[in-house]
Amino acid sequence: MTGKPTLAVVGATGAVGAVMLQILSQRADVWGEIRLIASPRSAGRKLAVRGEEIEVTALSEEAFDGVDVAMFDVPDEVAAQWAPIAVTRGAVVVDNSAAFRLDPEVPLVVPEVNPHAVRTRPRGIVANPNCTTLTMIVALGALHAEFGLRELVVSSYQAVSGAGRAGVETLRAQLSLVAGTELGTKPGDVRRAVGEDTGPFPEPVALNVVPWAGSLREDGWSSEEMKVRDEARKILGLPQLPVAVTCVRVPVITTHSLTVHARFQGEVSVDRAREILATAPGVVLCDDPATGEFPTPADVVGTDPTWVGRLRRALDDPTALELFVCGDNLRKGAALNTAQIAELVAADWGDRA
Repeated sequence: MTGKPTLAVVGATGAVGAVMLQILSQRADVWGEIRLIASPRSAGRKLAVRGEEIEVTALSEEAFDGVDVAMFDVPDEVAAQWAPIAVTRGAVVVDNSAAFRLDPEVPLVVPEVNPHAVRTRPRGIVANPNCTTLTMIVALGALHAEFGLRELVVSSYQAVSGAGRAGVETLRAQLSLVAGTELGTKPGDVRRAVGEDTGPFPEPVALNVVPWAGSLREDGWSSEEMKVRDEARKILGLPQLPVAVTCVRVPVITTHSLTVHARFQGEVSVDRAREILATAPGVVLCDDPATGEFPTPADVVGTDPTWVGRLRRALDDPTALELFVCGDNLRKGAALNTAQIAELVAADWGDRA
């Protein structure tokens, strides 16, 4: 092999795809040819990548010929169909859908936490975690390496962009309908203003919080909540880790937030936890409540790291820490982590070249 590997971006015209193209232009240039692949209706469009215009190619078997790494950001059913095809054409697939995350033959990778896992990929596919999991897992991974995680309780406050363009458009439409709503307005009044147009959400999200994300699973849990539990266990290598999750949708465009209650194997030191988080790759510690310093989605949107604040030891448990984390769900929560995984694969490709 010579030169740099060829990269394909599948789903290049989607919301995360657009962020991916920005990230490719901002990071180290490890790629040779870059191909943009999307549905036939998007074929022929030209998109800017690394200062040049690249024409979008329709998704087909032939589109993967000569591709070394293919980053997929497409619906689950599309990834399930086309990722194995890309592999048969010679590509390593890095998939951002949920189609392969829990497949025992597909590594689920966060480069700051388990980069070694990327080399063991018997199906030729590497999975990218869910954006909610990614919001917390870099900080948790650093703390787990020091203290040994034994229990996790989290609540998420998820941006509407986690539901795609439809989520963003729904919030914007609803906000225009309820503008000027009086203090003390009942939720029913908001629903009357919005009508039945709740988009991908079961309740109005404007001026509201909705304690639901995903689809219904057994015993009243949501699919989003199960993803957080199952993915955290797989990434951290803790298959029996007790995890309790409540996922909540909030009227924020971009950036997920979570409250985290993490119990460890023994007594924890807040000072040591601060040292770990302050120096952990991909983490920014922003924590001085006395001066109003803690992360919020408005601060974090458009940035790459996981931001951590409100760090404190649990009131009645010296083995537990409480923290608040924020992460841009379109960057580290999707496109950036995918790009980082692909770069690990590219480094491996370079070693064999």
